[in-house]
Amino acid sequence: MVSQITPRSFTTGAVEIAYIDEGEGDATVLIHGFASNKEVNWVNPGWVAALTRAGRRVIALDTRGHGASTKLYDPELYHTALMAGDIVALLDHVGLDRADVMGYSMGARITAFLALSHGERVRSAILGGLGSRLVESVGLPESIARALEAASVDSVTDPQQRMFRIFADQTKSDRKALAACIRGSRETLDRTDVARIAVPVLVAVGTRDTVAGSGPALAALIPGARAIDIPNRDHMLAVGDRTFKAAVETFLAERP
Repeated sequence: MVSQITPRSFTTGAVEIAYIDEGEGDATVLIHGFASNKEVNWVNPGWVAALTRAGRRVIALDTRGHGASTKLYDPELYHTALMAGDIVALLDHVGLDRADVMGYSMGARITAFLALSHGERVRSAILGGLGSRLVESVGLPESIARALEAASVDSVTDPQQRMFRIFADQTKSDRKALAACIRGSRETLDRTDVARIAVPVLVAVGTRDTVAGSGPALAALIPGARAIDIPNRDHMLAVGDRTFKAAVETFLAERP
């Protein structure tokens, strides 16, 4: 239950980052997806319980603009490199030299940037809900930012835009901050970049996910990476899937 987990926070620059730190053992840092937070993405679907039960220390944060962390309204403050820098600051704050890092969707993009720019801090990387779109696009389309800013969800008719608008409302997110996040975190990695990722990588994408792109296609670009399908799951429902959890636990148990 969420109530049993102690909320924590630290400050990096002018940004206060909320996080949780549970369990003991090798550490895994969890980075949630866009418009989500640590509870919705990781606590409620059972990830924190599963990983701590497996003998792991689990650290999950609310990224800037999300959850209980500082809300920012300048798009320039959401550059993916800055968000990856928040993870380095978190590792420093909790006294960890390295950790396994798992991100979902936006969090997977941050994880990839982190693995490339600060590979010495990443023991392994798990990219959930993000496949070939890492190299094919800059992230969610700007039209979703406009949907978040719409006066009413009833005026949003595009299925993908409506999905994210409804999700943002369900998570009680600050939609103005989320719109700034979309507009500011529009960075991609090219094929040469991902080929330089030198940590063990697992790519996991739902077979019905129309947002992420191909998981196997991305894994083929990263030396030694493996891909797994999350059967019959779309972008939203893949997060808590048992197949996904089992694959991650196996990957973490086997990685060097």
